[in-house]
Amino acid sequence: MDRAYDTFHDVLVNLFNEIMDVEEKAVITPEFHDITNNDMHVMEAVGVEKPQSMSAVARILSVTVGTLTIAVNNLVKKGYISRERSSEDRRVVLVSLTDKGRKAYAHHKRFHEEMIHAMIDGLSEKETETLVTALTHLKEFFENYQKKI
Repeated sequence: MDRAYDTFHDVLVNLFNEIMDVEEKAVITPEFHDITNNDMHVMEAVGVEKPQSMSAVARILSVTVGTLTIAVNNLVKKGYISRERSSEDRRVVLVSLTDKGRKAYAHHKRFHEEMIHAMIDGLSEKETETLVTALTHLKEFFENYQKKI
């Protein structure tokens, strides 16, 4: 168990930073040189389905609407996101991806798909189920821990 613990500790402590570093190099290409990883994650939260309210996107990202507004303003200026008032409630601001934003979103999604495939390639169905269970427990730990702080 000591070897397993050491491996888990190493992966959990270092993996997030490694993912962010590699993701930035993979996703922020010459075509998308004017955005950051954070910008990309804002676009991911906006998604490609229907326009989202600013408050819904802020909830997804666990940020305030004010913080999100700053990021969205920059992405609107760069042509990745469009913003409009809801026709049903003029107080509600809806955001959606432009064609340029959809292209960046698809590029980012491909990176995530490659990362997931690299993680599960060669695993049996049982091993994959075990990994899903372990990652679900980790996610629940962070959700519960967040509620305590």
